[in-house]
Amino acid sequence: MRSVEQLRELLGEPMERAINKERTRLLPIDRQWLAASPLCLIATCDDQGNCDVSPKGDPPGFVKVLDETRLAIPERPGNRRADGYLNMLSNPHVGLIFLIPGRNETLRVNGRVRLVRDAPYFDDMVVKNHRPILALEVEIEQIFFHCAKAFMRSSLWKPQTWDPDQLPHHAAIVKSVQWTRESLAELTEYYGESYEKSMYVTKK
Repeated sequence: MRSVEQLRELLGEPMERAINKERTRLLPIDRQWLAASPLCLIATCDDQGNCDVSPKGDPPGFVKVLDETRLAIPERPGNRRADGYLNMLSNPHVGLIFLIPGRNETLRVNGRVRLVRDAPYFDDMVVKNHRPILALEVEIEQIFFHCAKAFMRSSLWKPQTWDPDQLPHHAAIVKSVQWTRESLAELTEYYGESYEKSMYVTKK
């Protein structure tokens, strides 16, 4: 398939309601959703078209609303690959999806970002005594609620469908797909209780 015409012939035209739901500014219900959301997926792309999607999570309300067209998302200690951030430096366009556990709808935001090393609102983003050293400021260009069908089809939030133990422990997965200096026992310990306890600790 190589043309818009072919795609539209297959899918049909979008409903009027689907077209009209796009907005450019936050409404009160958007602020409520952001205040309740503990997880955001951030899609980026560099200037060569290489894409990345990274999750960002914290206690509900971790995303700060700066005004009706701007959001700020804190950075927490991670693996320091910085794939998404590197993309942003060459291409500031991002796509965000905000989730609320148990809700099948999602809030989608598309816009442009800039990376900020410090701002007064960083003090409002402290979690477990950790002040972010970086934040994404998102200038909203498009915002809308996405329909529930994908989550309904997947039964994502229905515990009776969950079976996390069908796959091996993450330490075993890591050991099976890449070379590491650590033994399986060491990786198992690393991804155990200490992993959760060190989530907000910046490693040297």
